[in-house]
Amino acid sequence: MSNELGEFLRSRRARIAPEEVGLPRGERRRVPGLRRDELARLAGVSVEYYTRLEQGRSPNVSDSVLDSIGNALSLNETEREHLRTLVRPTRRARPSPRGAQVRGSVQMVLDQMDRLPAFVLGLRLDVLAWNRLGDAVYGFSALERPNMARMLFLDPKAQEMYPEWVYAAEDTVGLLRWTATRNGNDPQLAALIGELSIHSAEFRRLWAQHDVKEKTFGRKLINHPLVGELDLTFESFSLPAGEPDTMLITYVAVPGSPSADKLAMLGSWSVPEHEVVPAPGGHETLAADHSEE
Repeated sequence: MSNELGEFLRSRRARIAPEEVGLPRGERRRVPGLRRDELARLAGVSVEYYTRLEQGRSPNVSDSVLDSIGNALSLNETEREHLRTLVRPTRRARPSPRGAQVRGSVQMVLDQMDRLPAFVLGLRLDVLAWNRLGDAVYGFSALERPNMARMLFLDPKAQEMYPEWVYAAEDTVGLLRWTATRNGNDPQLAALIGELSIHSAEFRRLWAQHDVKEKTFGRKLINHPLVGELDLTFESFSLPAGEPDTMLITYVAVPGSPSADKLAMLGSWSVPEHEVVPAPGGHETLAADHSEE
């Protein structure tokens, strides 16, 4: 049986060179990074106690000990929260049904955000809903079951689409690891991770690193097949309790930038026939009919 806690702690120990914390490297070091006894000494606990913790045999760990171990391992706040969840796995979300949908009002919000690409992500990074401009950027409507992780790791064109694919891959795996720890009873999430592990060597490599990340905002570079490179920023917003484990994602370009002009171009191309759209000067006009005459 997998010991997620032990694997995580060992992966964090391996990141720290002894000399970084004032310890001699020595000539006969059999493990990368810190040994158990060195980490225990830095954290102020006995080697026996730390060994039991790493082996998953110490369920009643105080917050002060976890803080000391987090300090010794130089964990960031996301990693500290991940460590606490591994030690005390109390949160277990109820699995969302396959093919979950968002409320109609959420779709209306998306549809009226006509100047921003926007979409809703579910627990497993399934794309549950999107607006017209979001579809113009990603082509969700052409996919049978759009999922950001599948698109990134299983689509052969993904590395061409993402100029910074390596960073996107690291962030996605870190987010899936973060989510999986908190939703260990979700069989569909486990199936997704299994599918990606089977079909993508790069996913397997990144998954084995046990990195965890939360992505609530950031930069996104996209090489769009029609308009070229889009340099965008994104923001994530948690939807209310009625939509469990769902996030509204919006992309925005700097006003007046080439990327803003390209988004406007994509928006104009994706306007349905005869839809009323704002025209220059504040008047309204009918969208151009792009159908063949």
